[in-house]
Amino acid sequence: MRKIDKIPKFKSEAEERIFWEQHDSSDFVDWKKAQTVAMPKLKLSTKTISIRLPEGLLNSIKIEANKRDMPYQSLIKVWLANEVRQQREP
Repeated sequence: MRKIDKIPKFKSEAEERIFWEQHDSSDFVDWKKAQTVAMPKLKLSTKTISIRLPEGLLNSIKIEANKRDMPYQSLIKVWLANEVRQQREP
């Protein structure tokens, strides 16, 4: 059986940040005892980006979004998420 290291007490958030930058968290977790947690009110953090698209492509995306009665930015997110998920599947 693998030995699980004990997480030290930290004096500050900065000290803890440095510690985790230098250590692998898997040495401190027994995944066999892990439990699933539901966080229904947790909002995914988002980051605003800027992307340049040809006008024709953007217009086509807006038309497709309009057909689905959704904002074009939301449709782009759905398409990107689906593509990433498919690419990551073995």
